[in-house]
Amino acid sequence: MTLDGAGRSGPLRVVRVLGNGKRRFDPVEKERLVDAALEPGVSIAGLALSHGVNANQLRNWVALRRRRQATETELTVMSNSAPPAFVPVVAAVPTVRPPAPSARPTSPRLRLKASLPNGVRLELEDADAEVLSAMIEALGRCDVPAG
Repeated sequence: MTLDGAGRSGPLRVVRVLGNGKRRFDPVEKERLVDAALEPGVSIAGLALSHGVNANQLRNWVALRRRRQATETELTVMSNSAPPAFVPVVAAVPTVRPPAPSARPTSPRLRLKASLPNGVRLELEDADAEVLSAMIEALGRCDVPAG
């Protein structure tokens, strides 16, 4: 495809036609057509008609080019401006360590045996004081009828 001074030439060269009838155009010629469409005062519909392309298709190609250029401009501006807002996080090793398990005070181990009025027997061995007090409190709240 060659554009003369008036911006007119033959149809865009088709590289491939798909089974559904869609055409794939030569990418170099397509880019030249989009370049010509971006020039001031050019009628996109007239340019598309003279090159055998649907006017809406050419408008889409022009819009894609403008979006691509805007994205490239934004990326360039962002890379040249401030440093990134994200800072790498480094996990610090704690300086204070918990005491070793043998250094912790141990509570005395106790044994509990209970016989309930309904015949249920409960035995709890080698439990600490907190577990036993919780068990006694729970048993105290139960209303067990005598059997």
